[in-house]
Amino acid sequence: MAGHQAPTAAAAGRRAVTGPAPAPSSTGPASDVHPVLRRAGAPPAALDLLAQARAGLDEAAALEPSNERYATAHLAALRTAAAVLAARGRPEPTPRRRARIRSAWEVLPEIAPELTEWSALFASGATRRARAEAGIRGAATARDADDLLRDAAMFLRLVERLLVLQPVLPQPRREDEERPARTEVPDAG
Repeated sequence: MAGHQAPTAAAAGRRAVTGPAPAPSSTGPASDVHPVLRRAGAPPAALDLLAQARAGLDEAAALEPSNERYATAHLAALRTAAAVLAARGRPEPTPRRRARIRSAWEVLPEIAPELTEWSALFASGATRRARAEAGIRGAATARDADDLLRDAAMFLRLVERLLVLQPVLPQPRREDEERPARTEVPDAG
């Protein structure tokens, strides 16, 4: 191997400090900051909750009493929200001594801000659902049940799209990777 020189001790030391060269990204060049929609499977727990929500909506549509239809549709929406929480993780802990128990509708906007309005809609129906489950006559009218069933179905479709097609972004650089040196450009002003 004529002309090939062995690496110097200094070069070997630099390589040891900076670590191995980064592996090529499968999502594109690091300068590509635009999200690309790719099929990314949601966790099995989230998929199971979505299936339960779909079955709950089918059951609610087949029920005759409006109280039962309302309560079952609301439960399907709750399972849909739980699927988002299962897929996206937990909210940041607060510096309180002891965290209080919160409903899924309170936590959902922290995990998925794009679903805040949906969370408010279903949270507003939680008391009615409890009354309907308790069998209180007139807790939910046929119109209430039909509206909630339609809203829960739309929410489920939205969440299914949200969890199945997720943007894949370039991975952030690790702090210990070597960064290119920046050259200061003097201010012309």
